[in-house]
Amino acid sequence: MDIPTQTPDASPPRPTLQPTPTPTPPPGTGPDEPRHAAARSVTRPGDRIFLGLSRGSGILLLVIMAAIAVFLTYRASLAISTDHGNFLTVFEWNTNTDPPVFGIAVLAFGTVVSSVIAMALAVPVAVAIALFLTHYAPRRLSGPIAYVVDLLAAVPSIVYGLWGALILVPHMTGLFGWLDTYFGWTGLFSWEGGAPRSMLTVGILLAIMILPIITNVSREVFRQVPRMHEEAALALGATRWEVVRTAVLPFGRSGVISASMLGLGRALGETMAVATVLSPTFDIQTSLLDPGGGTFAQNIAAKFGEATESGRDALIASGLVLFVITLLVNGAARAIIARRKEYSGAAA
Repeated sequence: MDIPTQTPDASPPRPTLQPTPTPTPPPGTGPDEPRHAAARSVTRPGDRIFLGLSRGSGILLLVIMAAIAVFLTYRASLAISTDHGNFLTVFEWNTNTDPPVFGIAVLAFGTVVSSVIAMALAVPVAVAIALFLTHYAPRRLSGPIAYVVDLLAAVPSIVYGLWGALILVPHMTGLFGWLDTYFGWTGLFSWEGGAPRSMLTVGILLAIMILPIITNVSREVFRQVPRMHEEAALALGATRWEVVRTAVLPFGRSGVISASMLGLGRALGETMAVATVLSPTFDIQTSLLDPGGGTFAQNIAAKFGEATESGRDALIASGLVLFVITLLVNGAARAIIARRKEYSGAAA
């Protein structure tokens, strides 16, 4: 009997995979949807009101700045047209004489020198205090110290001026004598005696005044450093100072620069404290310890009450120079921040 041979069946056919059709996104969806959604959200009444207020505030600020610049420029042009001296180089301020002669050389020199001294003294100390409060001091100690720093920022300028005239100036003779003994040979710290109402005293007083501003802003910036950056540095074996140097300071560099510019703005425009401490004269002293000199704000406060119409225009012209200096300083600070932004940890 023949046994039929059974041939193996062919393998079952595999199902053919058909490409899944890509669903067509319904209208109003896709990568551009967030932008369209944001555009649609503006149509809400609350968003329209907020957008209008925000835009109007920015435009109003520009209009105010432009109005101040136009006013100062117009009044300054009236004063400079009657000036019989060089407005930029004359060491004299006689606006009530006929013809009037006045210049801003002494005022510009005194303003810049006193502000540079204040910044050189205040910025390192303020940054050190901010680092101590955020990374070294225990919480029960950092709280009271921060509170005292905040109180110093609220003290009026005239109080600082009275303290400087009654307390600071009498106690500066010892420092001036020491500087004259050891550094008088430089000419920059030579002292011939007399009341220490000089640019160095003004710079020290301004440094005390701007110290709370720089400290508070720097402290808040250092608090924003990502905790992960610090923990990564510690995990690699870095000491606390190395953590500060490699993680904290690079992250807060732009914030410290902004805080310094805020302090510099107050130092440039400080009036009553400088007028109370300084013995103003219209000459430039080669030594920082000799009394004399002046600043824009101090001269405006001292001369405005007795000035005639042309004298007020001359003071406004000096105010225009201070306005331009402030704009240049802030522009330079913005350029520095923009140039170093890619090196900051803020973008991480």
